[in-house]
Order: sequence, then structure tokens, then C-alpha cells
Amino acid sequence: MDEKQMKEIEEMENGKVDHSYTADDIQVLEGLEAVRKRPGMYIGSTSERGLHHLVWEIVDNSIDEALAGFATDIEIAIEKDNVIRVEDNGRGMPVGIVEKTGISGVETIFTVLHAGGKFGGGAYKVSGGLHGVGASVVNALSEWLEVTVHQNGKKHFLRFENGGKPSGALKVIGDTDKHGSVVRFKADASIFTETQVYSFDTLNTRIRQLAFLNKGIRLVIIDEREEEAKRIEYKYDGGIRQYVEYLNKNKNVLHEDVIYVEGLEEGILAEVALQYNDGYMPNIYSFCNNINTMEGGTHEDGFRLALTRVINAYARENNLIKKDETLAGDDVREGLTAIISVKHPDPQYEGQTKTKLGNSEVRKIVSGILGDQLERFLIENPTTAKIIVEKGVLASKARMAAKKARELTRRKSALEITSLPGKLADCSSKDASECEIYIVEGDSAGGSAKQGRNSKFQAILPLRGKILNVEKARLHRIFENNEIRSMVTAFGCGIGDEIDISKLRYHKIVIMTDADVDGAHICTLMLTFFYRFLRPVIEGGYVYIAMPPLFKVAKGNRVEYVYKEEEMERVRAEMGENVNVQRYKGLGEMNPEQLWETTMDPAFRTLKQVNIEDAVEADAIFEMLMGEEVEPRREFIQENAKYATLDI
Repeated sequence: MDEKQMKEIEEMENGKVDHSYTADDIQVLEGLEAVRKRPGMYIGSTSERGLHHLVWEIVDNSIDEALAGFATDIEIAIEKDNVIRVEDNGRGMPVGIVEKTGISGVETIFTVLHAGGKFGGGAYKVSGGLHGVGASVVNALSEWLEVTVHQNGKKHFLRFENGGKPSGALKVIGDTDKHGSVVRFKADASIFTETQVYSFDTLNTRIRQLAFLNKGIRLVIIDEREEEAKRIEYKYDGGIRQYVEYLNKNKNVLHEDVIYVEGLEEGILAEVALQYNDGYMPNIYSFCNNINTMEGGTHEDGFRLALTRVINAYARENNLIKKDETLAGDDVREGLTAIISVKHPDPQYEGQTKTKLGNSEVRKIVSGILGDQLERFLIENPTTAKIIVEKGVLASKARMAAKKARELTRRKSALEITSLPGKLADCSSKDASECEIYIVEGDSAGGSAKQGRNSKFQAILPLRGKILNVEKARLHRIFENNEIRSMVTAFGCGIGDEIDISKLRYHKIVIMTDADVDGAHICTLMLTFFYRFLRPVIEGGYVYIAMPPLFKVAKGNRVEYVYKEEEMERVRAEMGENVNVQRYKGLGEMNPEQLWETTMDPAFRTLKQVNIEDAVEADAIFEMLMGEEVEPRREFIQENAKYATLDI
């Protein structure tokens, strides 16, 4: 990078936008309409996920203030009664009158949809917010919301009630020596009917991620709901370098230093950090303006192109591979942990969930920045370069072995029904939307399940013992494993990067194991396999865990199946004397009728749907639970034992 670029990057990271932030910067695109009637259009849903989305809308505004170079500290607190408080030390929201609305900048921001300083007014270079709807939507969906602005020695205050109606005009309530904004709000229980309780873990995970992605910014999260408040502070001067170190902390890394590159072109800042470990799974996460682009996009395309091109060129020039040999993209990404982060003044998103970056110019920019700087790194660090190439060469050999084994898992056509595994008891219906498949542990439970099921829409696939731990196996071993082949063949949708969800034969895949330690282990192995090789099936909401009862409590003609020990004690006390309690050690102990009544009958069964809220955290947990390192696993079990229940 030349001196000018270095200066521009420094200004972008540490400097300030050369522009005021006044009421004149607030541009109004359209009025606030019917947010309370259709909240899902703005925050996705009114479930627990939507509730937490409210917090991110306000936090993102403070992050944008930090990206502009004006805020250094952001504090997020969950107060008693699940009130959220977000405070920053930025410029403070504009308090002057906005010409187009005739009201203060603060009131405009919180009452007019698509009003903000992010539409070309110059107040922000980059912004995480997509549409500037955040603050007004949070206000509309809150029972009440209060804004305090510290600016120019004065403390300004405005309160909104009943879904976003101001209780008066913005007023000065005192003097101050601080600067910045404080937003407090209480989510509306009539909108968020499922829950109004915030998960500290959910908020904490995202706050930590934001701290990694925005180096040098101090983010603090506080939980004030308990007698003793919980407070965690994050500040990563190393940014995404430290993010990669965090993701690799339970893995055996192949080179000590994280490779880091950055560059600025056409006003777009691109950063990449990467490090190889001795595992087999690539973990590549991309972000644009702090938004996790889970579907990838042009920045990921540019990364992949440059990585494959540079490693192959270096390997050939240094005679580490033959001149006519080429390492595939999958080969050079094996065991790679990488973070790609771009800051773009005008991001365009596409894809079903709007988490795929579409700006075509970004592909070339990321490819160029990574290509030039990675090439230099490999030349200057020949020992690390050789380790990386050798990892790719081994992966290439394993891929060729896996290619043959993979063929065995493919169903050539729908006519080849005879290729379904022999132990599969299929259902008669061919309508995937109503079909279910139970993956059952052992032949004994499989026998009961086959007899007790509704054969019209329920299929049973018994597995023998524990399946392969895919976290510790190369591809060819995975494709050669009989139990895995049976599952993949039965599902019919393919595996890995060849998945076609439209060919999935069952829209409910139910993992049914014993409610004991062995059953929990088998369930974890199964979920690891799904997460690594059938992730779109989880993301589509097709994977479930069955909840078999632990006890049968009976007295006379009254029979109750219960799932927890406390529940069993309560039921036994209710029934009085001469109560017969049977504890089920496994599914095989139930006769077909009992298994149907308790665990398979759609009218009475309990199923837990498996979802992936945060792929980065999920990956870290799977790696820790199923990887080579014992100590982190022991610590995790000790820390989380108090939360463990018998329902997996």
C-alpha cells in the first residue's frame, strides 16, 4: 500500500468524517406506516429473535457513530424488568429542527421511517443499518422509549409512549459535561407476545462479535436483573486478527501468527485475517458493515479466487507441486479459519434473507488486496508457506479418495428406489411435506418404532451404535461410513456442496435417542454431522430432536408419562399412595404402543426443532465438544452443568 492509502485507512479507522452532523443531515424518504400492524416486515418476527433485533437496531446506530470516528465507548445494559439501555459517547443525535418535518432531529429519527443521516448527507461514510428504519421501528414496537442527548453542554430529553407517540417536544433538562446519546426502551408486550425476556448469552455473543469487527472500540454489556450485576467489557485492538485467534483457540494451529491483510480502494475498506489448523473443516465467515453475510457474496468470491490462485502459483514456482498439477479451492481451504470484513459506503444485498453481498466491484477489490499481500507474505515466510501448501496437497490426495466413496452416497435417480438402505422402513406417502423419518438408536428401539409408527407418513431408519465423529475424520472415511451413507441415501438431497433441498424426501428428520448420557452423545454426533455436511437441512428447519419420557407413573387406570425427575415427584405426590413408577432406561424398553403414545404421535409428542442462530458460535461449540482438545470440553461441562436437564 502507498502512503496515501495508509493515510486513508487510518482516517477511516481512527479519524473523523469531515462533515458536521446537524439537523440538516437528516433526510426524510417516507413517513412511518403501519409498523405495529406488520412488525415482521421490519424485524423479521415477533419471536425471541425479533425481540433481540430491537437491541441491534439501536446498537448499530452507536456503532455507526464509532465508525465515523466520534464514539469510542458503547454500553448496553439489560435493566430490571427487561428494559434495554444503550449509551454511547458520540456526537449526540441532532437536536435542531429538521426543515422537512418541522420537528427536532431526535423526534424525526424516532418517528419517521427512512429518516437518518445515512442517505448521502455526509454524516456517515459507512453504515451497518440497511434502510435507516431502525430507531423509528424500535420506537413503534415499544411500550415506551426515552432518548437523552448530551450535546454542547446541555442535556436534552424526549419520551415516547404508546407505540411511538412523543409525550411532548424535545426539551433541555439540565447541564452536562458529557457528549453522546442514551436510549432506553421497553418492548411492547402486546407485540412480543411470546417473550419479553432478553437472553444475556445472545446479546453477549453479538456484542463480542461487534468488538472483534471494529477494532479499538470499547463495548460493555451489563445485566442488572440479578442482585449482583454481571458486566463484561470487550475491546480488541487487533480486530479480526484476534477474532481468528478466538475461533482457533481450541484447535491445533499450523502456524503461530494470523495472516492479516487490509487495503482501501474506491472508498471500500477490506480486511482479511486467516490461519490454518490441523482440522479438516474450513470455517470462513464474511461481514459487510458488521452484518454477517451468511450467504456469502462478492467479497467471499474474491477471497476464494485469490487464495486458490496465489497458493497454486507459489507451490508451482517452488516445486512443491508439479507444473501441471492444480490444488482445488476445497484443498487450499481445508482446516482454514478466516474472517473477511468489508466496510462499504453503499452495500447492495441479495439472496433470500438479504445476507448476500452483491456489489460486483468488491470481488476484484478483495481479490486484488488479498492476492498482492498474501503473495508477499508467502515469499517472506517460506516455512509457513510450505506448511500451507503441504496441507493442501494432503487434502488433494484425500479428495481423490473421497471422490470414489462419495459416489456410493448418491442416488442416481428417483427411479432407483431399490438403492434405499435395506434397514429403512419407508413410509407409503411420497409427499415430502408430510413425510417424517425417525433416526433411531439401535435395532431394539427400531423394532418398536417400526411397529408403533403410522406407516403412511413415518419412516424409520435404525442405526447401529454411535456414528462416526465427523469432526475428527477426513472426507473419504465419512463417505465410506455405512451409517452416514444410509442416512444420506435415505434423505435423497445429496451432501456437502451438492445439496439440493428440493429433493429432500422428508420434511421432518427426527433424531430419537435414549434420554441418557450415551443418547446425548449420539445426538451430539448426529448434530455435528448435520451441521458440517447437511447445514441447509438444519437452516431450512427440517431437523428435530424427539423427547422420550423418562418415567411412567401409574395408579389404577391413571397413567402419566413424565420427562423430568421433579415432574415425576410432583405427579407421584398428586396420585397419593400405591403409585407405580417405571423409569425407562431406553427406548427399547417401551412397547410399540407406548412409543407411539409418548414420542411419535403428532397429537401428544414433544419435538425440539434444531436451528442455527449464530453459525460462528455453533462452530466453536461443536469443535470444542467433538474436537481433540480435552481441557476446553471439561471446562464447558463444568460451567454448564447447572443448566443441564434430562431432556438433552
